[in-house]
Amino acid sequence: MSDVATPLNLLWLQSGGCGGCTLSLLNADCRNLVDTLRSFGINLLWHPSLSEQSADEARRIFEMCASGETRLDILCLEGAVLKGPFGSGGFHRTTGNESMMHLLERLAGVARHTVAVGSCAAFGGVTAAGINPADACGMQYDIDEQGGLLGEDYRAGDGLPVINIAGCPTHPNWVMETLVAIAQGEMYESNLDVYRRPRLYADHLVHHGCKRNEFYEFKASAHKPSDLGCLMEHMGCKGTQVHADCNIRLWNGEGSCTRGGYACIACTEPGFEEPGHAFGITPKVAGIPIGLPTDMPKAWFVALAALSKSATPRRVKENAVADHQVVVPANKRTRLK
Repeated sequence: MSDVATPLNLLWLQSGGCGGCTLSLLNADCRNLVDTLRSFGINLLWHPSLSEQSADEARRIFEMCASGETRLDILCLEGAVLKGPFGSGGFHRTTGNESMMHLLERLAGVARHTVAVGSCAAFGGVTAAGINPADACGMQYDIDEQGGLLGEDYRAGDGLPVINIAGCPTHPNWVMETLVAIAQGEMYESNLDVYRRPRLYADHLVHHGCKRNEFYEFKASAHKPSDLGCLMEHMGCKGTQVHADCNIRLWNGEGSCTRGGYACIACTEPGFEEPGHAFGITPKVAGIPIGLPTDMPKAWFVALAALSKSATPRRVKENAVADHQVVVPANKRTRLK
């Protein structure tokens, strides 16, 4: 753990986004966010929503970091970088009339670690959807292409690329655990996946731990949002393809999108914001969903789905299309010892 006498300095900036990742972070599993960071050796220099400094005082903090007068250990960006119009960054200017884009370039040049918090900061996200008039992009990615603001060869002072804590919003504990790993000197490039997301959550699928998995196994599908059944076949759920641990590491200890009755829309993946179809619909070809489980060949899925449906118990079949359990499990003597 870092020496608490010389804590790591963290500067958090926001650009083109909704602020939802900060709102999520405030629900982290701790009594007090700032005190918890401090206990792990992290000093929050400034946050646009949580800090009390005036605009002039904040600007002074930025300049002290950029000049090296104040050591910048962790630079966090929430929200996409706005490069427009015409590459000037003029759509988002600070109180000192400098574009946020140029400020980020200066700060990223001196930061020991650079962290993109949320899918907008990582890949462009919702901010980059449609015709993207603001020319929004991520810190080191433009959707799934390397580059973004800093370029694919960028490395922060400690040698790592931008760490992409993707999600819309991010789970608060993904952020906290990543920052703690940095503070403890335990964040290496091998800890990041192919899109440079922390593997602490990206080595899982949303499908893992889903309460609807029994319905998935029997291909007993929901037909409307209130149904209990699997959301993959008809309701647009991509949980079998999406890298995140949302159904293992529950939100606020209680929920997830699928537990709340809504399909996983792949918010941790680059390009999720433009799937080419309504989020609540599963596109199909010849009745077969286009998006199949990540690890399963199409022919196997079709064969197993047919077998599963033929073996579906009445309880599973009827409960799948109800908004509450209508058939309970049977009671049989099992002779358990």
